[in-house]
Amino acid sequence: MVQVCLNGPRGAADGAVVPLTPEALAESAAAAVAAGATDIHVHPKTPCGGDSLSPRVLAPTLEAIRARVSVPVGVTTGAWAEPDPVARLERIRSWTVLPDHASVNWHEPGAEELAAALIDRGVGVEAGIWSGTDGAARFAESPLGPAVLRVLAEVTDTSPDTARDTARALLSDLGTAPHGRPVLLHGEDGGAWPVLRLAGHLGLATRIGLEDTLLLPDGEPAASNAELVAAGLVQYGPARRSS
Repeated sequence: MVQVCLNGPRGAADGAVVPLTPEALAESAAAAVAAGATDIHVHPKTPCGGDSLSPRVLAPTLEAIRARVSVPVGVTTGAWAEPDPVARLERIRSWTVLPDHASVNWHEPGAEELAAALIDRGVGVEAGIWSGTDGAARFAESPLGPAVLRVLAEVTDTSPDTARDTARALLSDLGTAPHGRPVLLHGEDGGAWPVLRLAGHLGLATRIGLEDTLLLPDGEPAASNAELVAAGLVQYGPARRSS
């Protein structure tokens, strides 16, 4: 599986190529799926460009994307979008249109309660386990582990020289099959392409898109999420075939 991460916490300062409005996100999602993406991760934005968990922001974003594609669509629940754990939980409970899945960063306060609320509402949970945090240890002890949709192994090491080693260490911390759930492995910025190739080599799901990198494998700026997905499939496929 290759997921496309459409925008992440990036905003207008990152360039016009990053989609922010529901209409731009829907157009970008459709092009990325046409290029080969089979799943979508999106950060719904306020008119000012900030990440939001508000149902008034989430609903039009999901509806616009689903009008253009039929693949699963997931959203963030990152603490930066709503720092207070209690308020974040209330936001999730107030959603009027539900995503297919949502990422929950296991090192953040209130992660267990948030994941439980999502599962109760029928929303799949991507357990976000970041390198450099205690997320893996917390997840290993979580009674919710067997109920999550997948583990999102996030390599926060942005060095192209060390990101692969960091990824292997993260996977070792997680174990070969954490709670028996599938793993999606990805990196960011300078580590995005080395980690994507490692995911292909290991036969793991991965993701690529403007959230994780603004650059193509050759270092040139990407023109779109679709261009990143197309390049990602080229990098990912040979790595899988050589494993």
